[in-house]
Amino acid sequence: MKKLFAVFASVLFLSFQAHADINPNKAEAFVKSVTNTGIEELINADVPEAEKKARFTKLFNQDLDLDFIGKFVLGRYWRTATAKQRADFIDVYRKLNIQTWSERFNEFKGKHFEFVGTEKSKSPDQIFVNTQVPMEEGAPAVVKWRVKETDNTLRIVDIIIENVSLAQTSRSEYTSYIQKSPQGIDGLIKDLRAKLK
Repeated sequence: MKKLFAVFASVLFLSFQAHADINPNKAEAFVKSVTNTGIEELINADVPEAEKKARFTKLFNQDLDLDFIGKFVLGRYWRTATAKQRADFIDVYRKLNIQTWSERFNEFKGKHFEFVGTEKSKSPDQIFVNTQVPMEEGAPAVVKWRVKETDNTLRIVDIIIENVSLAQTSRSEYTSYIQKSPQGIDGLIKDLRAKLK
């Protein structure tokens, strides 16, 4: 009986491990699709800015888990926020990131992402996909993509350009703002909306 239980337990453990760890090849293929048919195609497209922004909006909503990132960057304040504050924050944070990153990726116009392997994350359902972008002068720009798998679906949950993390930078900046603002989370939301304009 003990032997049968041990075998059953080991099978369960192995099946959990297989489910928990992201396949590196699958994650890299996903990011290649995002960069090749998404970002590169968009930044090099000869279309009006309004159309380009609309395409970026679709791309970011589809391939980035901005809800997950938004919860992370609010940190402990997410737990104390009201349902309305959470919804308002996610809405403005999503719009601001689409605007910011569509402009940021314009720096790579005419360039191509080169893939240089993957790295394990501390979280078994996440992995880093490493890329670099050769520049006209100096060393290539290093871009890392943190990919998370939920219910067999891959989404990007952080973009790290030259060691600057989208999620970590926002978390540090926003939590500091909330601590100092007399209006707390409402003050942050108001400030982010002003930046959108």
